[in-house]
Amino acid sequence: MATPERFTREMACTEAEWLRWLPAAIGEHSWVLHPGAADVSLGTGRLSLRWQEGPARRIALLHLPTLLVAFGFESVAEAERARFMKRFDLYTHRGGG
Repeated sequence: MATPERFTREMACTEAEWLRWLPAAIGEHSWVLHPGAADVSLGTGRLSLRWQEGPARRIALLHLPTLLVAFGFESVAEAERARFMKRFDLYTHRGGG
């Protein structure tokens, strides 16, 4: 499956959880944290991450926080985007079942 240059995801987490996951998910790439945002260097390109709280997801009596995260790759080849997102997903997906 191709990794587009720009997309948004709804993540089931708080901003505090997201910020704990982010360093491991980004790995060795250098990055700069801003309020509600991070810029990640990927070779000669970069990834711009922007997030904001979303509405809580409600399942019966369970309330899950959500974070709306926008991914914007600039000057990053599709293969490199796919590699980065594969690692990123491994560090940010929750288990269940």
